[in-house]
Amino acid sequence: MPSLGDQLSAALQSRDERLIRRRLSDAQADAGLADFCTNDYLSLAASPVLRARFLAALAAAPHVLGSGGSRLLVNGPAHAALEARLARLFAAPAALLFNSGFDANVGLFSAIPQPRDALLFDEHIHASVHDGMRASRVAPAMRRAFAHNSVAALRDVLARLVAEHPDLQTGARSAFLAVESLYSMDGTVCPLTEMVEAMEELLPCGNGYVVVDEAHATGIYGPQGRGLVALLGLEHRVLARLHTFGKALAGTGAVLLTTPLIRDYLLNYARSLIYTTSLSYANIISVDCSFDLLEDGTAARLAHQLSALVSHFLTLLRPRLHTIPLSLLALPPHLAHAPSPSAPLHRTLPSPIIPLLTPYPRPLSAHLRALGLNARPITWPTVPKGRERVRVCLHAGNSREEVERLVAGMVEWAERWQRENGGAGEQIVGGGQVAAKL
Repeated sequence: MPSLGDQLSAALQSRDERLIRRRLSDAQADAGLADFCTNDYLSLAASPVLRARFLAALAAAPHVLGSGGSRLLVNGPAHAALEARLARLFAAPAALLFNSGFDANVGLFSAIPQPRDALLFDEHIHASVHDGMRASRVAPAMRRAFAHNSVAALRDVLARLVAEHPDLQTGARSAFLAVESLYSMDGTVCPLTEMVEAMEELLPCGNGYVVVDEAHATGIYGPQGRGLVALLGLEHRVLARLHTFGKALAGTGAVLLTTPLIRDYLLNYARSLIYTTSLSYANIISVDCSFDLLEDGTAARLAHQLSALVSHFLTLLRPRLHTIPLSLLALPPHLAHAPSPSAPLHRTLPSPIIPLLTPYPRPLSAHLRALGLNARPITWPTVPKGRERVRVCLHAGNSREEVERLVAGMVEWAERWQRENGGAGEQIVGGGQVAAKL
């Protein structure tokens, strides 16, 4: 029987051999590189305005260090005040802080759905939702995935569930839908209005509940950066919204916007909330300052800059890819062409997350790194096999010159690869770009 150390080492060695072993990046080596990998979409982490506001608020705050314990033991005044502020800002009945978006999803999906209920989820939903569902009392047979962003697939899965369990039609049991407004790996935007309508139509008794993870949309979409739900005016047609603070807001933690009843239930049953020390006062102060910038219009101006950079990047890259085999480097189908003016909203919103599909993400990333550009490789098991990519994240603070160097670096790598390997792969068809066949 091999020792524990032998088993762990063998598992890591296996990942080494398959080139999928995860490691922390070299913090010193990352310094000075143009950032195309973090989720700091509005570049607030480097904002002198936010820094100055935060330091001034810290100096004036009565409490700064620690929080004292779990929210159920010590309900800090700053925490309660931030929840009240966010409930008002997002036009939500109630708000509840969590230490992270991961904790919030685990807490909600493990606690709220009841034993006879159903869970429907987009096949690209975040790992935290999967962990929450596995910890829930919902039977595995009642947890159903549907094809990514497909309203037709959602309708089909839900209709079959209703046919199998007629008490869903009568409202005797509930169905929960889990989606993200902006998906973190593909940069796709959810057709949220259509999905809400499908739930309401097929579950007319009002027992269909939509939960929207707005982690990557916070600060980018909607009035004052309040997300896709607010942009579409769906605040009163979804059960819960999750907004995280660690991405565009340059903070830590998350808030769940929901009803007072759900909030109260989570305070009693969400283990990821009950059994952990709450966010420190310094975290709360930081987040409060970030929301100041959302409310005063600063974030909206940064989001506009970000949108312009996304357009510039894609406008430069699309024609340059025409001479490169699709099997070597390609944009995914939803980004390969500029959307038509008549396209639905979810296909026209600019996404700062742009995947470049390639079977060689590590060599491409290394090439870019040598040019002073930090865009990271994403491989299985984070994404499915055959969908490896370099994931580009654009930021309001990126310069046009950096974006142009990134495009040039990607094309240079692909052209050199073709020269050294004699050319390979499927060429473009009919003057347009299609998905890579990886």
